[in-house]
Amino acid sequence: MASGLYERLKAYEGRSAVTRGVGRDPVNAPMIRHWCEAMGDTHPAYRGPDAIAPPTMLQAWTMGGLSGHSGHHSEHSGRSTAYDELFALLDGAGYTAVVATDCEQEYLRPLRPGDRVLFDAVIESVSERKTTKLGTGHFVTTRMDVRVEGEADEGGHGRGPDGAAAAADVAAAAEPELVGTHRFRILKYAPAAKRPERAERSEKPEPRPRPVINRDNAGFWEGVAAHRLLIQRCVGCGALRFPWLPGCNACASPEWDTVEASGEGTVYSYVVLHHPPFPAFDPPYAVALVELAEGVRMVSNVVGVPYDEVRIGMPVRLAFLRVDEEWELPVFNGLVGSGA
Repeated sequence: MASGLYERLKAYEGRSAVTRGVGRDPVNAPMIRHWCEAMGDTHPAYRGPDAIAPPTMLQAWTMGGLSGHSGHHSEHSGRSTAYDELFALLDGAGYTAVVATDCEQEYLRPLRPGDRVLFDAVIESVSERKTTKLGTGHFVTTRMDVRVEGEADEGGHGRGPDGAAAAADVAAAAEPELVGTHRFRILKYAPAAKRPERAERSEKPEPRPRPVINRDNAGFWEGVAAHRLLIQRCVGCGALRFPWLPGCNACASPEWDTVEASGEGTVYSYVVLHHPPFPAFDPPYAVALVELAEGVRMVSNVVGVPYDEVRIGMPVRLAFLRVDEEWELPVFNGLVGSGA
């Protein structure tokens, strides 16, 4: 039975999931600005008249948003039934849960404001049945090829992203330029049986994983050991940066010193982790992107309040959590109903 199922799943390899899909919007400066603000990326290449889009936005230009590629875009969605059929087959076999596992991107040339994005997607591979901590299932990898198409002027000639008339004619424009490839892998699985509670598994808690400490971030962890949250400051231009880096991404100076954070901040964004359980962690718990009073952002846990009370804009204050006999971590206490 399992062998027969896998043969049916393998038959979907190479089948098209999207053909000639069209991005809902051209590459544009407002979306680039929002992305850079969310990521805290201040690189000058993403601003000004010669701006390019951050390469990692590749998939963003193909997304349909909350409403999908609907309405007047529906005739351009290019979506086939193959992906839905594959999912239905997996669901019918009991693999009803899904989790994204990883993605890979390859960049061939930068995208620029004005580029019109086209994309094709193919079901590249379906793995044999695999057993993971989440459960048993199949990995499905989809490859998306992203292209750009120049606009046409009134004479029918291609128009490049800078608005200048190109020499290519309509026939050449029919072959859009490949600018990048995005591979996205998910696991469709049957959830494993729930594990016993930690107290039943072992009286001794699992040790917390250790961070990787190297010459570029050792000073940060030395500060944590002394109950100080240290932020790098560029000697060249004075820009603050976090996490720690070997050089300034604003002026490229390798020289830096540190300033100590006040410990005050607000929740800029957050997620609540429910699943899967992992040794030394006890979900559900809140992980937040905290904007410090100094203007930089860092990721850490919000503690001291129920996970379901964490909100964007919530004031927080630095604390240090001892996770075992040898290790402490910087976390943030949520301040509910407090003006402090």
